[in-house]
This record gives sequence, structure tokens and C-alpha cells, in this order.
Amino acid sequence: MRFYIADEASILKGEITDVYFDRAVRTLEHLGFKEVKVRMEIHSYGLPKDYQWAVFTGLEEVLNLLEGKDVTVYAMPEGTLFKEIEPVMIIEGNYLDFGVYETAFLGILRHYSSISTKAARIKRLALDKTVLFFGLRAVHPAIAPMVDRAAYIGGCDGVSGAFNEKTLGVKPSGTMPHALMLSVGDNVKAWKAFHEAMPPDVPRIILADTFEDERTEALKAAQLLKDKLYGIRLDTPSSRRGNFRKIVQEVRWTLNIHGFTNVKIYVSGGIDEDDIIQLRDIVDGFGVGTSIANPPEGVDFSADIVEKFENGKWIPFTKRGKWPGAKQVYRCGDTPDTDVITLLDVQPPRPECKPLLKKVMERGKIITDLPSAKEIREYVLEQLKKLPN
Repeated sequence: MRFYIADEASILKGEITDVYFDRAVRTLEHLGFKEVKVRMEIHSYGLPKDYQWAVFTGLEEVLNLLEGKDVTVYAMPEGTLFKEIEPVMIIEGNYLDFGVYETAFLGILRHYSSISTKAARIKRLALDKTVLFFGLRAVHPAIAPMVDRAAYIGGCDGVSGAFNEKTLGVKPSGTMPHALMLSVGDNVKAWKAFHEAMPPDVPRIILADTFEDERTEALKAAQLLKDKLYGIRLDTPSSRRGNFRKIVQEVRWTLNIHGFTNVKIYVSGGIDEDDIIQLRDIVDGFGVGTSIANPPEGVDFSADIVEKFENGKWIPFTKRGKWPGAKQVYRCGDTPDTDVITLLDVQPPRPECKPLLKKVMERGKIITDLPSAKEIREYVLEQLKKLPN
């Protein structure tokens, strides 16, 4: 292998799995068990510290993984905000038909939801300011399309992958790298060439901190491009940053007194939640990378058998530490704090309560329309707006 990555065929065959799942299936077959009909629940019994909710994403890929297998799946809509203990998905079928896929579907859901949740937290804190995702350099290139998609549907306004128009249907977002100015050797010459080379629909956002003081470079860029300049980006390294807020204020003041009040200011470089809170009132947008691509604390899903089918009926049955029985989650208001957990077939506690888990696959056939990335993102943003401050 030149790149240590799994191909789609190997994933779909169940070859990309932990060996103990394969050994479990072989042991059951050795015992003569041809059918062990169960309901397996995917849930998070412990969200990261101080997280009151997370965003459920990755459903489309899990359905593609299980398509054609003799299983029935219930799931929350992709992009739903959920709380601890709530099941986000239930897989029903013969364990021998889907057990080896646990590694794959948990990996999909954990990775997707961790990125989407962090993106949603960042976007919510940024209020009405733009959030662009620049985190591809923090992950293996093989999963770049998935990472950009997870960040986008989590709420980011734009993502930088050059391939995104093909995979997401959205134009990629980005400015310019320091390598451009360093290769040219002169920042003004590089900015002028960028302006001449780029088509009109590319915003003229200049990276203004390569050779000189941020204030000096920002003013030079504004005087060069005048009304063609959309904005400047400050990516000051931590070794030179000092008080980043004061640097931004100084740049803003300088642009304003020279008549460039319409030039927007974007900041990037190690941005996380605390930086968003500190800077959101004085900037127009953020470029966020590693904190979304590799959130320090991820959404830790687990999969547990919670029911077995015996003697013609479903019997609650699970390991200790988990709630037995397949469950439904009813949302009785607009936000996760109104949720009520019941057994799967129990009627809603009140008429206004709506079930979140719905059947999305029946015996291996997808029976629901899968929303686009844009539609999932809008669903996430609608829920974020309804959360209490």
C-alpha cells in the first residue's frame, strides 16, 4: 500500500473491522446459532464536559454501509441535536448479518458527529459572523471530503476543499497562503498578481501579515486594490501575536481613518471557542481549522444490544450500566431539553410531542429521502437559533 487507507469495497464487505467482532460471529456459527435477532442501540452515555447537546451526523454513510443487508434501521434525522443517553439510531436484525460492521458504523458516526458538533458550537458563538473551515491540513487527505462535509453541515458558512463543488454543491472558500507572498518575494506584487489572475467571483481577501506589521500591510492592500478589496485576513502566529484583540482594533482604526470602512477583517490561526468570544464584536469572520477538524473531546457513541426477540416478542435485555429496551425519543418543544425518552412503541406523553426516531431502512432498503448537505445545515442552524442563551 502506498497510502494506508481502506477502499469502499473492503468497508462494504465488513473487512475493515475489529477482529473481535469477526471472532464473535465465528463463535456463534460454531455454536450453531443461525439467527440471533436483536435490536442494537447507538447512543452516547457521556458527552464531553460542559456539552449540553451534540449534533447527530453521518447517517447517510451508515445507511449506505448497511444497504442490501437484512436489517431495519430507525434513526433521528441527520443534523438533529440530541442529549446524553438518547438513542440516535436502532439497528434491528440478525446479529450475524451486521455485527462485523459495528467498527465501521461507530467510526462514521463518532467522527462525523464530533466534527459537526464542534462546528455548531463555533458557529453559535460567532453569532452573525462568518465561519470558514480551514481544517483539511489537520487530517489525512483520504477523508478530506468527509471532514469538509461534516464541518459544513455542522454550520460552517464555507469550507476550503477545492473539490467541494463536486461533492457538496458549494463553491470552496479560501483566501491565499503565505507561500504566495514568499514565492513572489514582494507582498504588493503578489497581491496585484492575485487580483489579475483570479476570476471576478473570487472575493479579494488579502493575507496581510507576511513581511510587515499587520497595520502596514492592511493599509498597503487597501491602497492597492481600493474598492476592489473585500477584506483582509490576519493569521498572526502566536509567537508574534501578543494581544490579538488589540492588533485587530489597531488595524480596524487605521483602515477606517483612511476611508476604508467597508474592508472586512477576518482572523485565523488556532482559533477556538474562547477566541470567538473575545473577537466576535470586532471582526467580520473567522477561519477555523484544527479545533473543528480535531476537537479535543469528541462525541463518544457506543452500540449496545438492548433487546432480543424470543418466543415471538421483544424482550428488554442489555449489559449492566445501560438502560434495557429499545427506546423512542419524543421532542415536546423546540430544543433537546424538552425531550422525553420512552420505550420504542410507547405513545407520546403529550399530543405536542413528536417522535425523533423514524424507520429509515427496512430489510436493507432505504425508505426515506436523504437530504442534501445544504438542507441538513439549514436544519442544524434552525435548531441552534432556538437554544437558550
